[in-house]
Amino acid sequence: MSGNMLILIAVLAIFALLFLVIRTKLHAFVALLLVSLLVGIAAGMPLEGVIESITAGMGGTLGFVAVVVGLGAMFGQMLEVSGGAERLAQTLIKKFGEDKAQWALGLTGFIVAVPVFFDVGFIILVPLVYSLAKKTGKSLLHYAIPLLAGLAVTHSFIPPTPGPIAVADLIGADLGWVILFGSLAGIPAMIIAGPLFGRYIGKKIHVTVPDYMDLEEKEYDKELPSFGLVTSLILIPLVLILFNTLSDVMLPEGNPLRAFLSFMGHPFVALTIATLLAFILLGTLRGYTKEDVQGIANKALEPAGIIILVTGAGGVFKQVLIDSGVGEVLGDKMASSALPPILLAFLIAAAVRVAQGSATVSMVTAAGLMSPLITSMSMEGPVLGLMVIAIAAGATVLSHVNDSGFWLVNRFLGLSEKDTLKSWTVMETLIGVVGFLVVFVLSFFIS
Repeated sequence: MSGNMLILIAVLAIFALLFLVIRTKLHAFVALLLVSLLVGIAAGMPLEGVIESITAGMGGTLGFVAVVVGLGAMFGQMLEVSGGAERLAQTLIKKFGEDKAQWALGLTGFIVAVPVFFDVGFIILVPLVYSLAKKTGKSLLHYAIPLLAGLAVTHSFIPPTPGPIAVADLIGADLGWVILFGSLAGIPAMIIAGPLFGRYIGKKIHVTVPDYMDLEEKEYDKELPSFGLVTSLILIPLVLILFNTLSDVMLPEGNPLRAFLSFMGHPFVALTIATLLAFILLGTLRGYTKEDVQGIANKALEPAGIIILVTGAGGVFKQVLIDSGVGEVLGDKMASSALPPILLAFLIAAAVRVAQGSATVSMVTAAGLMSPLITSMSMEGPVLGLMVIAIAAGATVLSHVNDSGFWLVNRFLGLSEKDTLKSWTVMETLIGVVGFLVVFVLSFFIS
């Protein structure tokens, strides 16, 4: 099948998804599976190949997401029910003040996402958003957008997160330059897409904690846990994951300590430890019965099931688009352009991002397509650091219904698909555009 036909199929698929989930109100899980089937067939994939792609997409996504979302939901629910999240909200508001809480959340996300995957960081910290929104009466978006912006910026722009590490390796960029330019581009991007946009969109769209993410309201009949205890529980998985990251950088392969830290710092193990400690320190040791704790965990898994299924379906759609060759065709079309390399890198990554959803896959695809051009132009030094951030910025824009992050935010914040586009998608696009503009301007002074 011709490249133009594959591109047309991808465009029609995206429009079909938007129509089904926004206009017809078909459940996102069913809509994603239906469109995935139709795309595979229309692209000429063998029928058994379509099924294999669906299986691989679902399994590949849920292999990580199901465990992380399940554990994170129980950890967050225990934090909420025990009053731990309430304690954090009270302390945060007291320390920073209501007007500055947005900035505190943005900075928190920016720092936390250095050692922690975006999904894990959001799941661990979203109880803060719930508690602040409840306490102040403001829209969830007022607080969630700054937190998400901080997490998203670092996840895309600053090593040792997987995306920029992979791109830097593929095009031969020095990580020192990547970190420097990632910070220079990321800070203004976080400020504009986070606290500033969050304040604006929070006034336009008022959303409260969704019913399926909350237990029945009740008075706390016990003294709230200490701020130190709650923050320590949150820091445990973060520190373990950070040690994992540092061990990969500082210790050679085969080192026993590296193997131990890698195991303890894997998100599965780190979150299991944190969740068990939360059950004990916030649950049984504070007067909750074992049956109470089990009930809290079961209640948490109800929304987790919805999130897991929808996120898995997003992975299916992504996998079918990849296996049909759409991402590669889009990249090849744009690589033949005579645009400036920095702009070309941004546009290729953005096109692949729109087509298949994954930021990391978009970065790797764009880097692979740009690598021959970089070699032929003998590009080296600081400009390669700018190129990495340009690719990362392109891979951040226009997150929509084929991105698992879109559905994760959609479900945790209880948003409609339309409001998710107006908030999350715009936030991601602001991050990408602002980040790109910074490195594009710097490219005129650095060669």
